[in-house]
Amino acid sequence: MPITLTVLLLLAGLVFSSFRILREYERGVVFQLGRFWKVKGPGLIIIIPGLQTMERIDLRTKVLDVPSQDLISKDNVSVKVNAVVYFRVVDPEKAVINVEHFYEATSQLSQTTLRSVLGQHDLDEMLSERDKLNSQIQGLLDDQTDAWGVKVANVEIKHVDINETMVRAMARQAEAERQRRAKVIHAEGEKQAAEQLVQAAKQLSEDPRAIQLRYLSTLTDIAGDKSHTIVFPLPIDLLESLKGALGPQRRD
Repeated sequence: MPITLTVLLLLAGLVFSSFRILREYERGVVFQLGRFWKVKGPGLIIIIPGLQTMERIDLRTKVLDVPSQDLISKDNVSVKVNAVVYFRVVDPEKAVINVEHFYEATSQLSQTTLRSVLGQHDLDEMLSERDKLNSQIQGLLDDQTDAWGVKVANVEIKHVDINETMVRAMARQAEAERQRRAKVIHAEGEKQAAEQLVQAAKQLSEDPRAIQLRYLSTLTDIAGDKSHTIVFPLPIDLLESLKGALGPQRRD
């Protein structure tokens, strides 16, 4: 009787251990006598103890935080760059058979690819063209992880850290650029003003009366000031015009 009970307990244990329950986002890679058999799941599956083994694979998107990488840009600037990679397993069979640990392998590949790609670009490109660099890194990773059954969905460069000396140099460069732009704008304004003055002078020279009206307008503006003393130039042309208007003076 005790022997029969023991056998029954062993059989019950074997039957119980043969059942596996896989969630909706899980798949089971089943091996039979060491050879790949099939991918099962989700739901309830049965594994024959002693003949079959199973490895669970999570199909959900994983977030990989790439540690800060020291690299030298194309223009010889030392920077530290870190990124985040989003990937998921699309082929459980390849993820188990073709690579030992797909998560660690993807992490190491992301680090080396990040250094390799960014080292080919200038610092300005790292700061201003992140979308382009993200797409380039994502494409390279996706191509190389395809043999592992891994799909790299997105790559985002998080931070580009520069040493303090370089930050001060960039600040001086930015200030010099702002001053250059200010001088260019000022020179352009002076040029436009000079062109307008030349055009106005040409129009005034066409009719002497226009010059007289301009002087009278200026005199009116000066007279509105609070000053008691008014000094203004009197052109010779205006005197001759006044002399002609008054005519010759009679002597008694």
